[in-house]
Amino acid sequence: MSQADLWRPGDDVHPGGNGEDIYRPEVFKTICEAIDALDKELRDLSLDISAHPELKFEEHYAHDALTAFLSKHGFEVTPHHLLETAWVARYTHGHGGRTLGVNSEMDALPGVGHACGHNLIAIAGVAAACAVRAALIRHDIPGSVVLLGTPGEEGGGGKVLLLERGAYAGVDACLMCHPAPGPPYSASLSACLAIQRVVVEFHGHTAHAALSPWEGQNALDAAVSAYNSIAMLRQQVKPTHRIHGIFEGKDWAANIIPDYAKMFWYVRGETWAEVEALLPRVINCFHAAALATGCRVEVTKAGSTFDLRQNKGLGDEFKQVFESQFGPVDYEWGIKSASTDFGNVTYALPALHPGFGIPTEPQGGNHTRAFTKSAASQEGHVACLNVSKTLAATGIRVLADDEYFSKVRKTFEEDCRLREAQAAQA
Repeated sequence: MSQADLWRPGDDVHPGGNGEDIYRPEVFKTICEAIDALDKELRDLSLDISAHPELKFEEHYAHDALTAFLSKHGFEVTPHHLLETAWVARYTHGHGGRTLGVNSEMDALPGVGHACGHNLIAIAGVAAACAVRAALIRHDIPGSVVLLGTPGEEGGGGKVLLLERGAYAGVDACLMCHPAPGPPYSASLSACLAIQRVVVEFHGHTAHAALSPWEGQNALDAAVSAYNSIAMLRQQVKPTHRIHGIFEGKDWAANIIPDYAKMFWYVRGETWAEVEALLPRVINCFHAAALATGCRVEVTKAGSTFDLRQNKGLGDEFKQVFESQFGPVDYEWGIKSASTDFGNVTYALPALHPGFGIPTEPQGGNHTRAFTKSAASQEGHVACLNVSKTLAATGIRVLADDEYFSKVRKTFEEDCRLREAQAAQA
């Protein structure tokens, strides 16, 4: 795709949009103008975060860059909010009204930088919050927008911790987004998998591997046995389940029976109820390996995140706006088989987490070095601003339209009942 093919600020409708009517087009115009006015600043902020990748709960540079940006643009900012590298930025207009939450992620991955595009997620939250603020002021809509900087998504469950500590209290609905491989004028409302992380430690006994191996209990053999047992178990689980892990040790040598091995496992399913049902079968593999090798085993649950429950009321509005202005929305692609700690947020309140397409190299999807480059591309930036405008439009309707918000709440309550039924079936 050439630069000339990109939709430019000021275009009325992207060629992929169908041009259908949307809620309060004058408000959407304000949203677009606000984000377009910040285009260069947002691009610079994204590239700055991309150039300074930081691992989970170490996002000090991103924390400072984002809080400084929001302070400059009229938000009341609280740094180091509930977690060291979390933060919150708030703007309230008028009296009363509802509260819209927006999330910005910041952390990178070991060795591959922002290979999940959290630099784009960070600026998408900023752009949406700034646009909502502008619309509240210009159209005199009472309400609040609260932007949370949420650290530690990559394996840290940062949003789970923030949820437990009250960061989402008083929020009526919450929005965020995530990039994935695809055309830059496409979006997805697919779900994500629930996940349970498990740490397994095998404790054996050292011995000379040639002189007297019968005196040892081989912890490495226990880990290999567990790995092979889970490989066989995979044949008898649902195609949508995911069980994957690694093992490591310390002070290993070829002529010593290893007395310690450690494993890290992820167990995933389409719903949290499915994960809870699958987990005991996986844990049995660890105990069987310990029994076979004479080792002692410790199994520790190391954090869980729930499946992503896209709120239908929010999703329908997002789809209407995005397809009107930019391009198609599907329910199958995006980051369907990944997991996110935002899933726990969707269990707690009405929430939406669309994926949006950015161009990538072949085999250059999320968590690859190629995706790090794609997330820093101009095409990725334009796609990010498109979805930010759509999120802001969805959020403004939450704040301005009482009847619509009642629908959002109703669909959330319906999903709560559906979750209960799924748990009973699992």
